Amino acid sequence: MTGVWAPRPSQGPHKLRECLPMCVILRDRLKYALTGKECQQISMERCVKVDGKVRTDPNYPAGFMDVIELEKSNDRFRLMYDVKGRYVLHRLDREEAQFKLCRINKVFVGPNKVPCAVTHDGRTLRYPDPDVKVNDTVKVSIETGKMSDILSFDLGAMLMITKGHNCGRVGTLMHIEKHEGSFAIVTVKDSKGNTFATRLGNVFIIGSGQKPSVTLPKGRGIKKTILEERAEAEAAGRL
Repeated sequence: MTGVWAPRPSQGPHKLRECLPMCVILRDRLKYALTGKECQQISMERCVKVDGKVRTDPNYPAGFMDVIELEKSNDRFRLMYDVKGRYVLHRLDREEAQFKLCRINKVFVGPNKVPCAVTHDGRTLRYPDPDVKVNDTVKVSIETGKMSDILSFDLGAMLMITKGHNCGRVGTLMHIEKHEGSFAIVTVKDSKGNTFATRLGNVFIIGSGQKPSVTLPKGRGIKKTILEERAEAEAAGRL
């Protein structure tokens, strides 16, 4: 994106700093539009669905794990992070576009003693499974909005980092350090054997054991050193 003007995302389920406005996806990522006006026309023609609902706002904030569907061009994408912490549109088949993973941020008992769970994308799930805890991830059906599987936050779980310096890396949960009055720190080990630490709030469970519940984008969340990147670029003839 060039120039001073960038589309400001509307208020919505994702934070301003952690989302991608629809306009940027249509124009700069997918190249379906050349100008902001064209993005507006595409969205006003009800071509764009986010998580199964038509969104006509060209600045609608799409965030991590959202499923974006364009029926006219038969495209389905999931918003994920690449290894460098940038948003990527990861293409899906029809089967995988039926669900999304949601991190549980809060569990409480609402009015009339209704148990509720709040997810990272602003959904409130009523009467969730009683085993659901904060930091777990649940599989939510996009059509019904109901949860099915629970991916619990345990040692050995597969996770993706969604914030911070290691954003986009995938690894296995090795250790949790609790610090009273400060941030809990988790230690993560990726499949190459590299270990790194991050805050507990930055992790998003995506699977149990070595099997992720969603397909991962290119690079599979393994961060390469700059020397490895250079060697690869040389081998591919890009340098």
